[in-house]
Amino acid sequence: MSDPALASATAQIKTAQTGVPIIKSFFDKATNTVSYVVHDSVSLRGAIIDSVLDYDAASGRTSFSSADAIIAYVGEKELAIDWMLETHAHADHLSAAPYLQQKLGGKIAIGASITLVQNVFGKLFNAGTEFERDGSDFDALFHDGDHFHIGNLDVTVLHVPGHTPADLAYVIGDAVFVGDTMFMPDYGTARADFPGGDARTLFRSLRRILELPGDTRLFMCHDYLPEGREHFVWETTVAEQRARNVHAHDGITEDEFVAMREKRDAGLDMPKLILPSIQVNMRAGHLPEPEANGVRYLKIPLDTL
Repeated sequence: MSDPALASATAQIKTAQTGVPIIKSFFDKATNTVSYVVHDSVSLRGAIIDSVLDYDAASGRTSFSSADAIIAYVGEKELAIDWMLETHAHADHLSAAPYLQQKLGGKIAIGASITLVQNVFGKLFNAGTEFERDGSDFDALFHDGDHFHIGNLDVTVLHVPGHTPADLAYVIGDAVFVGDTMFMPDYGTARADFPGGDARTLFRSLRRILELPGDTRLFMCHDYLPEGREHFVWETTVAEQRARNVHAHDGITEDEFVAMREKRDAGLDMPKLILPSIQVNMRAGHLPEPEANGVRYLKIPLDTL
């Protein structure tokens, strides 16, 4: 295999030595987001993936019930949290990573290409000298093929851009957390029309993930209810995606995918929370500093998107 990072991930999945992670999911129906706590059953070390800060757009109020549910679970299982992992800078919900870090510890991490996102959106939001666009808001920046551990669990990082330039998939033991690259087989794949996104790049990232062993477990970051399905689900396998993904099953060519994705994206509305989400998530979930009156403000740029 000419792809070293993918070869490493494949070997990790195939070897029993990596262990099997214990995975607990938390579904936020307001944003259709799935957050995860992943831990090693021996060491009780864990990571939190794609957490959600509750945000009411009408009032501008933030709250912590989603994050507090994670904190309660971590306490119940007596886990030690090493990582707050972000698959990308989300456009549909605010990250609760700083709040969780304050309560539980751990390092906040994302892909190194977050700097591309920060530079685009830093300019959009006119974030000046108070905002460094070098990724330094995060505690760790990962590159393709990087390795780290959660207790006894091996973790391999795959850079899977296309939805955004900075998307990562985390291969933890025998499971892969794919972020927004794909959804459940009956819903398809992520949009690729955000700044720095690209449908052709997304197709190649999808095929890269789908080269992993067929029984590899895949965990989605979102689930939506397509026509004909009544229950939210967010776990599938490589084999199921290759056989049934409505956008990217085996046999779909790159050109066919790109044509479908670009046509579909042209008709999509912007995510409802993209403006508050991006300006917070590009800062590792940190809210803007209070102004002279002690109030924090989120900016809404007019007539720009």
